[in-house]
Amino acid sequence: MSKDRTQATKVIRWEEQPTHLRLAKCKLSVLSGDQKSKDYTLSRPVIRVGTKSDNEIVIKDDTMSRNHFEIKQTKEGYLLSDKDSRNGVFINGVRIKEAFLSPGAVIRAGKTELKFSPEDETFEVVPSNKNRYAQLIGGSTAMRKIYTIIEKIAPTDVTVIIEGESGTGKELVAAAIHEKSKRSKRPFVVFDCSSVAENLIESELFGHEKGSFTGATGLRHGAFELADSGSIFLDEIGELVLDLQPKLLRALESRSIRRVGGDRVLPVDVRVVAATNRNLESEVKKGSFREDLFYRLNVVPIYLPPLRKRKEDIPMLVEHFIQIHNESQPDQAIEGITSSAMEILMSHEWPGNVRELRNTISRALSLMDGKLIEPDDIPERVRVPIARAELEIRDDLGFKDAKEQWIGAFEKQYLEDILKKSKYNISAAAKEAGIDRKSVQRLMKKYGISEGNGDDSED
Repeated sequence: MSKDRTQATKVIRWEEQPTHLRLAKCKLSVLSGDQKSKDYTLSRPVIRVGTKSDNEIVIKDDTMSRNHFEIKQTKEGYLLSDKDSRNGVFINGVRIKEAFLSPGAVIRAGKTELKFSPEDETFEVVPSNKNRYAQLIGGSTAMRKIYTIIEKIAPTDVTVIIEGESGTGKELVAAAIHEKSKRSKRPFVVFDCSSVAENLIESELFGHEKGSFTGATGLRHGAFELADSGSIFLDEIGELVLDLQPKLLRALESRSIRRVGGDRVLPVDVRVVAATNRNLESEVKKGSFREDLFYRLNVVPIYLPPLRKRKEDIPMLVEHFIQIHNESQPDQAIEGITSSAMEILMSHEWPGNVRELRNTISRALSLMDGKLIEPDDIPERVRVPIARAELEIRDDLGFKDAKEQWIGAFEKQYLEDILKKSKYNISAAAKEAGIDRKSVQRLMKKYGISEGNGDDSED
């Protein structure tokens, strides 16, 4: 392997926003043939070259194959692979089946020669001067850095992975990337890997043919087909079962899918944005997440900090939630929030992040009598901090374990509160919390909370 290969992506530590980002791009310059002197500069993770019209680079050369070769970004560099072409692929005069490309390498396929040049772009992540971006709100340094990253990467097709705790707004980041991209007029499809039963997830992602399994009464288009020419947001990608990860990787690399029970390979053109509340690098080490899929997704990482690390954004978020209320219910419009009530919100740790803050304000708005949110309008669980004694945090715990114990205590108390409020109607509790029913059931099982006698009908 050559020592001057370019590295396609840089892995950063969990809970760390990079100070610099590199966008991997390469240029292929045609040296001979009908398209001589033409340059192709691409930032896609996989670049396919051949005569077929759906290749990223289409060459008019009757001695080339339809899919002649591809160049793939890997963690080691740019890897060229011959795709079983008729006349082979040569790098600097040597026929190869697969090899890493060095800067200046000359590729010959059929009668056509192309020169490879990496043109990776590195930029400093300087905070934007905006305090909101698309549907994202916050003027903290952390949020303004995220706006800068989105603005830089949105026009490209680079794959993005958003890391952050539940409730931080990862879907809003994905939506902003799509909204500011060249695909903004095309579909934006959200697929939650944690909310679909394991036996149905392949069908939901890739679709199925009629009669492919019991209950498949008709053809179904999966999330990838529905997102064709647009963007797909793979939420909670860390929950994807290990058996399905190779199929997802294949779809991402080949830009094609095969429906369950089908024979045809269907091309799909999608921009992929994924999100997780897990440390995927740790999951890779544990063997619960494939390393090759991790590196395929981790081209540009964005870390979305928890609300407790950007409390200066709370007043702006509260103002936003009140504004939404006033616009949607003008007959019940309020003037704002008292300083003492705001102090309570600023002192809370918000383990449930922005989602918890939004639900807190929503509840206060529904219960208040006056024109200003007062301390008594705020739920007790926010007004009264969880006692340290109740948490039983030992002095010998490390930061990660102590944080997990704190969040666990919040989850249990919050879950019990919303279940009591909804009379143990799981659908109503899920709506109150802003999460899906499956997540509520999973948390109930985690903390040993029985379903009680609530009416859980969907009506």
